[in-house]
Amino acid sequence: MIPIVLALLAGASNALASVLQRRVVKAAPQEDAFKLSLIIDTLRSPMWLGGIGALIAAFVLQAAALSIAGLSLVQPLLAVELPFTMILIAWLPPRGLKRVPWRAVVLLTAGLAVLLFALAPDESYHVPSTWAWITATVGTLGCIAGLLALAWLIQRPARAVLLGITTSVGFALTAAFMNTVTREFEDGIVTVLTSWQLYAMALAGLASLFLLQNALQSGSLVAVQPALTISDPAASIILGVYLFGENVRGGPWLILEVAGMSLILLGSIGIARSPLLREEHNVSQAQPV
Repeated sequence: MIPIVLALLAGASNALASVLQRRVVKAAPQEDAFKLSLIIDTLRSPMWLGGIGALIAAFVLQAAALSIAGLSLVQPLLAVELPFTMILIAWLPPRGLKRVPWRAVVLLTAGLAVLLFALAPDESYHVPSTWAWITATVGTLGCIAGLLALAWLIQRPARAVLLGITTSVGFALTAAFMNTVTREFEDGIVTVLTSWQLYAMALAGLASLFLLQNALQSGSLVAVQPALTISDPAASIILGVYLFGENVRGGPWLILEVAGMSLILLGSIGIARSPLLREEHNVSQAQPV
């Protein structure tokens, strides 16, 4: 129960970070895409820095959850970020919670419940071998490189979808490194500081954050958010099973798992198409960086 609560709080913190950061990066010039100037410009904004503070809080809560449970449980729960995002957007200006697309929120929540019920992930943890880490890291980075190459060649809105998927894969890899680092605290701080996974986690997290800013800037939320919401759980489950030996149900349960993922996708699309988000998009573009 504790890891579930921690993961839900992490999702809420991510939602706050997303709302604050989106208002800033959508106002950035298009020519700043894929450039360091995008981050330099946003650093001047107190709103963006507030978003970073919320992102750090989410990081700490996620790490605490991963110290108890595995990727297959924690990462899918982070999908609650999207419903929380809608509620925050409705709260911040005087719009009212009645305008939240509750049907889509219910679809996403039901999909998440179905997915986790079908997976029935346990809290098993096996220390990955060096070869497993090499295979997983190289394979994930290769996937990210391929998606980035396609995103560079393709124009919006397909670029936004590809960047959303790329960002989620990057955050899934970051969570895999985090999963090992949090477990190493049991052996003392020296073990943590001398662990290569700690520095790989920091590098992967910063790179994923950079990709997130570009994803948010590259297209509408209708394109970006469903890709972000559905790709992270999928990539995290694969990494959790391969790297850490997490047990999830297969066989006939795959049908229910696909159904759960489909409901999550439908809910995220419904939320992303909400008039509330279109209004927020217009506010963001008018917001000074």
